[in-house]
Amino acid sequence: MKFRIGYGFDVHSLHEGRPFILGGVEIPSTFGPLGHSDADVLIHAICDALLGAAALGDIGKHFPDNSSEFKNIDSKILLQRVVDLLKEKNYSIGNIDATVILEKPKIAPHISAMREALSKVMGIPFDDISIKATTNEKMGFIGRQEGISAHAVALING
Repeated sequence: MKFRIGYGFDVHSLHEGRPFILGGVEIPSTFGPLGHSDADVLIHAICDALLGAAALGDIGKHFPDNSSEFKNIDSKILLQRVVDLLKEKNYSIGNIDATVILEKPKIAPHISAMREALSKVMGIPFDDISIKATTNEKMGFIGRQEGISAHAVALING
């Protein structure tokens, strides 16, 4: 069995009146991330980590932001397509470790629901998904609540 590790990162600006979708879960907020799809930074970082581990490029290669097919798409659909690509290449997902960086809203109460949603899409156990949250200590665009970012690491087996 061959183990491969991938790393993913995503960032989006935050805007009033946008839905706040993170890890496939809608979080109550007066603002949310802006993007071509639903702007779920956590899922986008996980997609990039999985694609990178399999040397299949990045999320932009597979789901370009200038394609109307992906306008406002639910990022869980993108993640499912990435999982399907991995299966075609005979890879299975070992585990995911991710960190979300934002000031508000607090996401700790929603982490379990995110892990459950991601577990269903990826077909891996809940306990193989770790999601952590931190702030940017009020520094930079994240500290000013202008944006959100996520980092993810994925282990795949082939």
